[in-house]
Amino acid sequence: MSDQPIVFEEWKTGDDALIAVARLNTPKALNSLSLEMIRLLTPQLKRWAEDPRICAVWLEAEGDKAFCAGGDIVALYRSMTEPNGTGEGEAFFTEEYELDYLIHTFAKPIVCWGHGIVMGGGMGIMEGASHRVVTEKSKLAMPEITIGLYPDVAAGWFLNRTPGRTGLFLGLTGARMNGSDAVFTGLADRFIKHDLKAEVVSELKQQRWQGENPHAVVGGVLRQFEQQSADAQPESPIRTHFDEINRVTDADTLEAVVSQLSELSGGDSWVAKATKSLASASPTSLALVWRHLHGCKHKSLKEVLDTELVMSQKCLDKGEFAEGIRALLIDKDQQPRWRYASLAEMDSAWIDDFFNA
Repeated sequence: MSDQPIVFEEWKTGDDALIAVARLNTPKALNSLSLEMIRLLTPQLKRWAEDPRICAVWLEAEGDKAFCAGGDIVALYRSMTEPNGTGEGEAFFTEEYELDYLIHTFAKPIVCWGHGIVMGGGMGIMEGASHRVVTEKSKLAMPEITIGLYPDVAAGWFLNRTPGRTGLFLGLTGARMNGSDAVFTGLADRFIKHDLKAEVVSELKQQRWQGENPHAVVGGVLRQFEQQSADAQPESPIRTHFDEINRVTDADTLEAVVSQLSELSGGDSWVAKATKSLASASPTSLALVWRHLHGCKHKSLKEVLDTELVMSQKCLDKGEFAEGIRALLIDKDQQPRWRYASLAEMDSAWIDDFFNA
């Protein structure tokens, strides 16, 4: 296996076009996204966009556990806690969001094979792809409330486009979705069994691309294999509990919504498990989710990412994010000392400042 954090290939098609391949290649780290990986992938995508021989891009990951479990937050912790380190954190968020925007606006088809864990920064890569595939092992989430951050990587865009108030629910709870949930919420396009992946690739290689609509070529192949995968598709808990999710997220204040969500956290049901994280969530993060999702409903993708860059740079400076990572991954004491212990104690000026450029 190559020791490069991203492996690039080009597959020849039946009519001598090329399918470009980018494979995230740090499986021991669950393919977590580093600044080095961003700096490899962004220029390569730009080259492929300009290369007339490239008809489509295929994004995948090495290993069976994760497509991408998120950003390299241990490196971000170092940037926040070491002298003169904040520049690396700012570079990471700036260049990550540029990559996300590039994928969202890429003219050629991008197929993302989202097998295994897809969280945080992995969602940022996957959500911009034109053809987002999930499998029976996919686990998707935006769990940033537990580390003093907030759902970023254009989540202000894509969580606002899910049915009902499911996006708000996912942002406030960090709830995990399976592949069926992802398709139901519009956060994925196709459910395909993972053991069909080699056949999907083979079929794409055999297609005739010259003179054809490349998006239609990809769509036709994926549709064919999705039909073969219906027997493996699990129940969607979000679809099952859709009315209940909409009910408990229906209030005019964050405090009221959190109270209604917390009432569900007892027992062993899916909804109870999904809302348990609220007990340890950063109140600051909850407030950021609420303000951000309500504030960018009508913003463009670019405006959302610009807003998130301001917010994320403030997260690097204000201490809550570093404390969340410390408690979860550095000291692993699971006892974060949040700046405010509850929403009721929070100073609104503290939250206002996260949005001030």
